[in-house]
Amino acid sequence: MASLSLSRKKNASRNAAVERKNLITVCRFSVKTLIDRSCFETIDDSAPEFLNFASILEQILSHRLKGQLTWFGYESPRSFWDYIRVACSKVSHSCICSIENMENVSSSRAKGRAWIRVALMEKRLSEYITAALREYKTTRRFYDDGAIVLGEEANMLAGMLLGLNAIDFSFCLKGEGLDGSYPAVIDYTPYLKFTQSSDSISSDEEELRTLGSSGSESSTPENIGPLLIRDENIWYNKCTRVEQKYRLTLEQKGYLEELVRLREAQLSDSGTQNKLLLQRIKDTELSHKLEKEQLEYIIVELQDQLTVLKNNDLRSRQELTTHLTNQWPSPGALDVKAVALETLLYQKHNEHWDDKTYHRFGHLSTDASLFQISFDPGHSQDGNGKHDSSRLSGGKEETPSLLGLCGSLTSVASYKSLTSLKSSECLASPTTEMTSPGLTPS
Repeated sequence: MASLSLSRKKNASRNAAVERKNLITVCRFSVKTLIDRSCFETIDDSAPEFLNFASILEQILSHRLKGQLTWFGYESPRSFWDYIRVACSKVSHSCICSIENMENVSSSRAKGRAWIRVALMEKRLSEYITAALREYKTTRRFYDDGAIVLGEEANMLAGMLLGLNAIDFSFCLKGEGLDGSYPAVIDYTPYLKFTQSSDSISSDEEELRTLGSSGSESSTPENIGPLLIRDENIWYNKCTRVEQKYRLTLEQKGYLEELVRLREAQLSDSGTQNKLLLQRIKDTELSHKLEKEQLEYIIVELQDQLTVLKNNDLRSRQELTTHLTNQWPSPGALDVKAVALETLLYQKHNEHWDDKTYHRFGHLSTDASLFQISFDPGHSQDGNGKHDSSRLSGGKEETPSLLGLCGSLTSVASYKSLTSLKSSECLASPTTEMTSPGLTPS
């Protein structure tokens, strides 16, 4: 019993595999015939190639389809439209709702056939099948194990239907083709073609000749004539077939040679373009290198010019500083001349000086006056070039001693302060006693 059940399972699996293979193969043939027919005329409901294709597709989508359970536990037959309606509900801009609302189509099988026609006119049949196959849980819920849509053949089916997008279909959705009262029947005769091999043909003819020669000993020359004519016709047919094969082979050879020449020409053009591109790359690299060297040279030159400018600026600053420093007299000479000048002015105011003293301090008075002119912008000269001494003496109080002020004349700033003190009349009164005999005029 175990061996019997095992053999039954093997037979069942073989039958299912053969059935799937037959349906997929016939579907591929039907797609090819549809494409060939579309080259000459438009495909409509009356085309036998389309009717056969629609029947094959309906058989494939109905292969091992589960029935619908009723309240009593029985399975009622179900159409593939029930599966397509649920599995393709998520397809964008689908025709599912339009087919559901059709008034002249009532049965589930008729709606499935209408869906096939509308999908072909929309050129989206392969898209619908692919979207339905992605819903694996839904597919498992509607089909039993061993169904075509659950096997590897499903991907082949979606790929085959993709070629139908190049065909323009024209269908009438109110015709008799949508009648769902009868099942679809596949016509296998357009795809069944037996071709006898040449060896088999020669063996059959040989057998006929042998039977003819052995069965008629009383054969006359009149019976030999038809045999010779028949033999000649057989050889003529063989030569014709060989010639056709030779011509076909020769055409294929010419096509392949032309294809090879075309590919060689393309390869040569590609090689030339490759060389041009390489040369262009080399030229670009060379120009880039030259530009880089020029930029580096320009940068170095600008750096040298900047260094020279910095050195010139530093030298100019040093020369300006030296020049300004040399224009000022030394502080010691300023102190001596300032003290002598103040002493001379004091003697003049008090009229305690003589000609000898005048000649002794004359040159100091001249130098000090020039120095005072350089420091005192308000000092003026008269028309004869002599200094205006009335400005120094007029309106001033006599001062007996300049000891307190002369001791502080150690710089140009001190001399300026002395001049400011004199101009503001802040010196001591002439009635005060002189406490420094060395500075008192003789």
